[in-house]
Amino acid sequence: MKKKYFISAILLSISLLSCKKETAPTAPPVMPYKVVEIGTSNTTLLAEYPASLEGVTDIDIRAKVDGYIEKIYVQEGQEVKKGQLLFKLETQTATQEAGAAKAKVAAAQVEVNRLIPLVERKIISDVQLETAKANLASAKSTYQSIVARINYATIESPVNGIVGTLPLRLGSYVSSQTVEPLTRISDVSTIYAYFSVNEKEQLDIMMHAQGKSFQEKINKMEAVNLVLSNGMQYEQKGKIETFSGQANAATGSFNVRASFPNGNKLLRSGGSGTIQIPTDLEDVIIIPQNASLELQDKRVALVVDKDNKVKAVPIEVRAIPGGKFFVVDSGLNINDKILIEGVGIVTEGTLIKPEVVDFNTIINPTKK
Repeated sequence: MKKKYFISAILLSISLLSCKKETAPTAPPVMPYKVVEIGTSNTTLLAEYPASLEGVTDIDIRAKVDGYIEKIYVQEGQEVKKGQLLFKLETQTATQEAGAAKAKVAAAQVEVNRLIPLVERKIISDVQLETAKANLASAKSTYQSIVARINYATIESPVNGIVGTLPLRLGSYVSSQTVEPLTRISDVSTIYAYFSVNEKEQLDIMMHAQGKSFQEKINKMEAVNLVLSNGMQYEQKGKIETFSGQANAATGSFNVRASFPNGNKLLRSGGSGTIQIPTDLEDVIIIPQNASLELQDKRVALVVDKDNKVKAVPIEVRAIPGGKFFVVDSGLNINDKILIEGVGIVTEGTLIKPEVVDFNTIINPTKK
């Protein structure tokens, strides 16, 4: 019986030792991952701002007198010259009034002519003649006022430009108090693009611009691009001309105006687009966007230390147009090695086997 218990104890000990051996932890294999050693490059950043487009002049055409629209001489979108006829208002009533007023002028003139010799012969006093002259002046003023009304009924274009919409039709009654204009004439030989930048962006732009004075910096700014609403870039380059003198109290932003030549009249007032302001940068750190992670409100890169362990480092970046690269303003140094493979999978503190990839093949993947 004792022998039986002894054998069972031996078997149990062997089983426990076997289990301990099987459950003993083993070190995970060190996996290879691609890394790149940080260098510097030159690049151009494009800051983008939504913009509204307007012509050099956008003039509302309104009636100065009351009347019904008798004729419309232009079409929407038509190009017109300064002085070209646009509208004519009905003048029948005014013409009749002008005839009556002209007759009163003639009668008043006859009365003055009749009294002049009587005054010269001292038959009547000067008072009667002066009264007659005052009546003549009043009659002339009334007549000239009616003639002006008739002339105002013929409406001409004050500038060269493009005719806007024509909201009113023949027979519509208009007056100087009509809210809606007859149309709008836009001089679009040059197009102004209006956009806003915040205080920080305004300082960044001006601090990177060449020149000493504010105006000199504006004059020396590089040409800007205009991306149209269809996503195509406008063929002509533009020039920033003005910054507002002070920030908008409500928004804290500065209003900016850029001008673009528009000889082919492709751009029209009321349009929209996106202004791109280029900033050339030299000897800056550039990394692929997919070599970083967004963690809560911070962006981090995974740096490989001297012991080949991964460490998450916060970085501050600016996006390079194209959506593939970042300019790193802080957080990384020259010769740092960052992970470009397994980002989002490899955790901080992981030991890896780094496989160094040439930095130039990452920045310029088409070059061999």
